[in-house]
Amino acid sequence: MDNARLIKISKYLSKHLRHQPERLGIKLAPGGWVPVDELLAACARNHFPISREELNEVVANNDKKRFSFDSTSSLIRANQGHSVEVDLQLEPVVPPDVLYHGTGHQAVESILQTGLSKISRHHVHLSRDIATAKAVGARHGKPVVFVVDAVGMYQAGYTFYCSDNGVWLVEYVPPEYLQKLATD
Repeated sequence: MDNARLIKISKYLSKHLRHQPERLGIKLAPGGWVPVDELLAACARNHFPISREELNEVVANNDKKRFSFDSTSSLIRANQGHSVEVDLQLEPVVPPDVLYHGTGHQAVESILQTGLSKISRHHVHLSRDIATAKAVGARHGKPVVFVVDAVGMYQAGYTFYCSDNGVWLVEYVPPEYLQKLATD
Protein backbone atom coordinates (compact mmCIF):
# COMPACT_ATOMS: atom_id res chain seq x y z
CA MET A 1 0.00 0.00 0.00
CA ASP A 2 1.34 3.44 -0.82
CA ASN A 3 2.04 5.91 1.97
CA ALA A 4 -0.81 8.25 0.99
CA ARG A 5 -3.37 5.43 1.37
CA LEU A 6 -1.80 4.38 4.69
CA ILE A 7 -2.16 7.94 6.03
CA LYS A 8 -5.71 8.30 4.72
CA ILE A 9 -6.84 5.07 6.39
CA SER A 10 -5.06 5.98 9.63
CA LYS A 11 -6.79 9.36 9.80
CA TYR A 12 -10.16 7.79 9.00
CA LEU A 13 -9.73 5.18 11.72
CA SER A 14 -8.52 7.79 14.23
CA LYS A 15 -11.59 9.91 13.59
CA HIS A 16 -13.98 7.02 14.09
CA LEU A 17 -12.23 4.93 16.76
CA ARG A 18 -11.22 7.92 18.90
CA HIS A 19 -13.78 10.66 18.30
CA GLN A 20 -16.90 9.71 16.33
CA PRO A 21 -17.69 5.99 16.38
CA GLU A 22 -21.41 6.77 16.08
CA ARG A 23 -20.85 8.23 12.59
CA LEU A 24 -19.93 4.72 11.43
CA GLY A 25 -22.68 3.14 13.51
CA ILE A 26 -20.24 1.32 15.78
CA LYS A 27 -19.95 1.23 19.56
CA LEU A 28 -16.74 1.03 21.54
CA ALA A 29 -16.76 -1.84 24.03
CA PRO A 30 -14.84 -1.60 27.31
CA GLY A 31 -11.19 -1.15 26.47
CA GLY A 32 -12.21 0.77 23.34
CA TRP A 33 -12.46 -2.48 21.38
CA VAL A 34 -14.50 -2.99 18.20
CA PRO A 35 -14.86 -6.28 16.33
CA VAL A 36 -12.71 -6.07 13.19
CA ASP A 37 -15.42 -7.55 10.96
CA GLU A 38 -17.93 -5.01 12.29
CA LEU A 39 -15.50 -2.13 11.66
CA LEU A 40 -14.71 -3.24 8.11
CA ALA A 41 -18.41 -3.67 7.30
CA ALA A 42 -19.21 -0.23 8.74
CA CYS A 43 -16.41 1.38 6.70
CA ALA A 44 -17.74 -0.25 3.51
CA ARG A 45 -21.32 0.88 4.28
CA ASN A 46 -19.98 4.42 4.70
CA HIS A 47 -18.26 4.41 1.30
CA PHE A 48 -14.73 3.97 2.64
CA PRO A 49 -13.94 0.29 2.10
CA ILE A 50 -10.82 -1.03 3.81
CA SER A 51 -9.51 -4.53 3.18
CA ARG A 52 -8.31 -6.74 6.03
CA GLU A 53 -4.82 -6.61 4.51
CA GLU A 54 -4.87 -2.80 4.52
CA LEU A 55 -6.07 -2.78 8.12
CA ASN A 56 -3.28 -5.16 9.13
CA GLU A 57 -0.73 -2.90 7.45
CA VAL A 58 -2.06 0.25 9.13
CA VAL A 59 -1.90 -1.39 12.57
CA ALA A 60 1.59 -2.76 11.91
CA ASN A 61 3.09 0.28 10.18
CA ASN A 62 1.40 3.38 11.58
CA ASP A 63 4.24 5.68 12.58
CA LYS A 64 2.63 6.48 15.93
CA LYS A 65 1.32 2.97 16.61
CA ARG A 66 -2.13 4.42 17.18
CA PHE A 67 -3.99 1.12 16.86
CA SER A 68 -3.80 -2.36 18.35
CA PHE A 69 -5.36 -5.73 17.76
CA ASP A 70 -6.25 -7.95 20.69
CA SER A 71 -4.41 -11.26 21.07
CA THR A 72 -6.78 -12.97 18.62
CA SER A 73 -6.65 -10.14 16.04
CA SER A 74 -10.45 -10.17 16.01
CA LEU A 75 -10.78 -6.86 17.90
CA ILE A 76 -9.17 -3.48 17.19
CA ARG A 77 -8.88 -0.26 19.16
CA ALA A 78 -7.20 3.11 19.17
CA ASN A 79 -4.56 3.03 21.90
CA GLN A 80 -5.29 6.48 23.34
CA GLY A 81 -6.38 9.99 22.40
CA HIS A 82 -10.12 9.46 22.68
CA SER A 83 -12.49 12.37 23.06
CA VAL A 84 -15.49 10.04 23.52
CA GLU A 85 -16.19 8.39 26.84
CA VAL A 86 -14.43 5.02 26.98
CA ASP A 87 -12.70 2.96 29.65
CA LEU A 88 -9.41 1.89 28.10
CA GLN A 89 -8.87 -0.56 30.97
CA LEU A 90 -5.32 0.61 31.49
CA GLU A 91 -3.54 -0.41 34.68
CA PRO A 92 -1.70 2.20 36.76
CA VAL A 93 2.08 1.96 36.42
CA VAL A 94 5.10 3.60 38.01
CA PRO A 95 6.44 6.23 35.59
CA PRO A 96 10.08 6.93 34.82
CA ASP A 97 11.62 9.78 36.80
CA VAL A 98 10.99 12.31 34.03
CA LEU A 99 8.65 12.50 31.08
CA TYR A 100 8.25 15.15 28.39
CA HIS A 101 5.41 17.11 26.84
CA GLY A 102 5.63 18.96 23.54
CA THR A 103 3.46 21.90 22.61
CA GLY A 104 3.48 25.00 20.44
CA HIS A 105 5.13 28.19 21.69
CA GLN A 106 1.78 30.02 21.93
CA ALA A 107 0.66 27.77 24.82
CA VAL A 108 3.75 28.24 27.04
CA GLU A 109 2.52 31.07 29.28
CA SER A 110 -0.82 29.41 29.94
CA ILE A 111 0.86 26.07 30.74
CA LEU A 112 3.31 27.72 33.11
CA GLN A 113 0.38 29.30 34.98
CA THR A 114 -2.21 26.52 34.98
CA GLY A 115 -0.32 23.31 34.15
CA LEU A 116 -1.23 20.71 31.54
CA SER A 117 -4.91 19.82 31.27
CA LYS A 118 -6.47 17.03 29.27
CA ILE A 119 -8.98 19.48 27.74
CA SER A 120 -11.32 17.33 25.59
CA ARG A 121 -9.25 14.15 25.84
CA HIS A 122 -9.17 11.51 28.55
CA HIS A 123 -5.60 12.24 29.60
CA VAL A 124 -2.60 14.50 29.14
CA HIS A 125 -0.17 12.77 26.76
CA LEU A 126 3.49 12.55 27.73
CA SER A 127 6.48 10.94 26.06
CA ARG A 128 9.56 9.23 27.33
CA ASP A 129 11.96 11.16 25.09
CA ILE A 130 12.62 14.72 24.02
CA ALA A 131 12.59 13.96 20.28
CA THR A 132 9.02 12.64 20.38
CA ALA A 133 7.83 15.58 22.49
CA LYS A 134 9.50 17.99 20.07
CA ALA A 135 7.80 16.31 17.09
CA VAL A 136 4.42 16.56 18.82
CA GLY A 137 5.03 20.21 19.64
CA ALA A 138 5.96 20.94 16.02
CA ARG A 139 2.39 20.08 15.01
CA HIS A 140 1.35 23.24 16.89
CA GLY A 141 3.92 25.68 15.52
CA LYS A 142 7.36 26.34 16.91
CA PRO A 143 7.86 23.44 19.34
CA VAL A 144 8.47 23.88 23.05
CA VAL A 145 9.25 20.93 25.31
CA PHE A 146 8.41 20.70 28.99
CA VAL A 147 10.16 18.34 31.39
CA VAL A 148 7.65 16.68 33.72
CA ASP A 149 8.78 15.64 37.20
CA ALA A 150 6.93 12.34 36.96
CA VAL A 151 8.54 10.80 40.03
CA GLY A 152 7.52 13.82 42.12
CA MET A 153 3.97 13.60 40.83
CA TYR A 154 3.84 9.85 41.47
CA GLN A 155 5.09 10.33 45.02
CA ALA A 156 2.40 12.99 45.49
CA GLY A 157 -0.30 10.48 44.52
CA TYR A 158 -0.86 11.12 40.81
CA THR A 159 -1.76 8.05 38.77
CA PHE A 160 0.08 7.28 35.53
CA TYR A 161 -0.76 4.88 32.74
CA CYS A 162 1.19 3.76 29.71
CA SER A 163 -0.76 2.94 26.53
CA ASP A 164 0.12 0.03 24.26
CA ASN A 165 2.10 2.35 22.00
CA GLY A 166 4.23 3.81 24.78
CA VAL A 167 2.40 7.10 25.31
CA TRP A 168 2.32 8.02 29.00
CA LEU A 169 -1.01 9.27 30.31
CA VAL A 170 -2.02 11.28 33.37
CA GLU A 171 -5.14 13.31 34.26
CA TYR A 172 -3.34 16.60 34.91
CA VAL A 173 0.14 18.03 35.40
CA PRO A 174 0.29 20.93 37.88
CA PRO A 175 2.66 23.77 36.96
CA GLU A 176 4.98 23.04 39.88
CA TYR A 177 5.95 19.74 38.22
CA LEU A 178 6.85 21.40 34.91
CA GLN A 179 10.06 22.95 33.68
CA LYS A 180 10.43 24.47 30.24
CA LEU A 181 13.34 22.79 28.48
CA ALA A 182 15.88 25.10 26.89
CA THR A 183 15.93 24.21 23.17
CA ASP A 184 17.73 25.56 20.16
